[in-house]
Amino acid sequence: MQLHPFGNTGFMVSPLGFGGAPVGYLGEDLQDVSRLLNTLLDEGVNLIDTAACYPGSEKLVGAAVSHRRGDYVLVTKCGHEVQGARGREWSSRLVTNTVDRALRRLRTDAIDVMLLHSCPLSVLQKGDALAALVRARDQGKIRFVGYSGDNEAAAYAAGLPDVAVIQTSVNICDQSNIDSVLPHTREGGQGVLAKRPLANAAWKNVSDQRGIYQNYARSYMARLQSMGFTLDDLGLEGDPARVWPGIALRFTLSQPGVHCAIAGTTSIHNARANIRAAGEGPLADPVVRKIRRAFLSARSRSGEDWPGLT
Repeated sequence: MQLHPFGNTGFMVSPLGFGGAPVGYLGEDLQDVSRLLNTLLDEGVNLIDTAACYPGSEKLVGAAVSHRRGDYVLVTKCGHEVQGARGREWSSRLVTNTVDRALRRLRTDAIDVMLLHSCPLSVLQKGDALAALVRARDQGKIRFVGYSGDNEAAAYAAGLPDVAVIQTSVNICDQSNIDSVLPHTREGGQGVLAKRPLANAAWKNVSDQRGIYQNYARSYMARLQSMGFTLDDLGLEGDPARVWPGIALRFTLSQPGVHCAIAGTTSIHNARANIRAAGEGPLADPVVRKIRRAFLSARSRSGEDWPGLT
């Protein structure tokens, strides 16, 4: 998988990254996670994203691939109260303790990128949480500071000199950040991670989704239905269940300023399908324009803002 610059960080990253939420929330065992992650690394995926609040995910990642630490860019997130890291949510104490906890769980001497995990704009403006991450960076515990979130808060974070990475929602059903956040990250030179690039499989029945993912899937499915277009409308053909995931991923990777799309999965089959789709490169410009127009038109008809889903 071809690597390209990750903003101004100096890292080179694959267009596809691994999202560690599903393996945590869905209670996967170490043997399966190890097989999945090592397969992805072998296939050239070199960015792994997790978070302190994904139950067990950091531990699983550390146990599965810490012996290959030089093969991947490691991203995790902090700010929420979690077991083993004391402190009030978003406090300097909690952020500092969560960084130390992550180092232990991920079995590493340094974390490449630590993101504040979807904190409100007011927390960013107060500055205590960000300052704690800057101290951790200056101590060598983390290499780069970042922010994971959407809308006004993500746009604000992109203007902060210490923020080197932004993770934000970009997919066929979640396009607001394309206009409100990505122009700021291109100007600021941040590395950009797109979360939920497969739009939680909005083309599927919500009952097929598991656990927490149903909430996002309901919102995205309603948006996709309102957009009212089919594969035929895009000049494409094939089994929708097989074609849509690749179209969705490639749409996200077609957006200027997106460096890596984070796809979470527990399935090696799905992971390999994502690798193939990412390898096909961006969608043709006319297809991208049709998807953009469908979103903007449906949003206008709805009378709602359709903001990025945090």
